[in-house]
Amino acid sequence: MARSVQTHGGAAHGSVKEYVWGLFWSVVLTAIPFAVVMIGGFDGRLTLAIILLCAVAQIFVQLVFFLHMNTSSEQAWNTVSAVFIVLIVAIVVLGSIWIMNHLNHNMLMGH
Repeated sequence: MARSVQTHGGAAHGSVKEYVWGLFWSVVLTAIPFAVVMIGGFDGRLTLAIILLCAVAQIFVQLVFFLHMNTSSEQAWNTVSAVFIVLIVAIVVLGSIWIMNHLNHNMLMGH
């Protein structure tokens, strides 16, 4: 009688320790901007910089601890896909901002 063994297609799964660390860093990286905004004693640019820095760090925490993306050869296509998606989103967002800025500038009558 043949046994059927179900696998997850070679997908890497983390340990409980990795998930707990990911949760810890996610909570910390969420609490820092919240505290900065609630305290309110910082300059607007510094507040924005802290929020953006924590947001980028949060993205990397999510990718590493929960999506298990790393530099191993098995993850090469996932990494290439992620870089491509980030590039396309950046082009769309920055292009849209650029177009809207120029439309605003060109539509001003008499200026």
